[in-house]
Amino acid sequence: MTTICVFCGSSMGNNPAYQQAAKATAGFFVKHNIRLVYGGAKVGLMKILADTMLENNREVIGVMPRLLIEKEVAHQGLTQMIQVGSMAERKLKMVEMSDGFIALPGGLGTFDELSEVLIYNQLRIMDKPVGILNTAGYFDKMLAFFDHAVKEGFVRSEHRYNLLVSDDIDTLFQLMHQYNPVSMGKWLEEIKTEAGEK
Repeated sequence: MTTICVFCGSSMGNNPAYQQAAKATAGFFVKHNIRLVYGGAKVGLMKILADTMLENNREVIGVMPRLLIEKEVAHQGLTQMIQVGSMAERKLKMVEMSDGFIALPGGLGTFDELSEVLIYNQLRIMDKPVGILNTAGYFDKMLAFFDHAVKEGFVRSEHRYNLLVSDDIDTLFQLMHQYNPVSMGKWLEEIKTEAGEK
């Protein structure tokens, strides 16, 4: 994996550990010569991530809708800024360009992006690893809800555990290298049977 997309907050968060995680992720990318794709902003954890990479002469590609560029939140020092027409186009472009995805702490935009790539893997639109860097237990309640959704029969356990989770970037990347896509055939047949189809 040479190009990784990172989803993370446009805010800094209240815990300094989140900022440290962004720096550690960028440091790992620098050490392993990984190209960064991200949302293109000059604010929040996104800024820390991009600036740390750029300070070490590594490639950073931003993908940002025209609307946000016009609101002057775009990072002006990136290796490349790709302008798109919508948030939907932004996510599609990120998927096309990246070998894998990591979510750091963030807000609704991060949750949306994470959900989208998880669905892409579930439907085998892509077969790329998706990981969460669960710094300071930030995603614990989300993961607990995913477990609840499995228990209640709306998320399949193989899809839940296809989401890779660690609080350590080195460990998370090892898990991403070991990623194996989930076959669609079995679970599609099972949900058809559940619905009474033959």
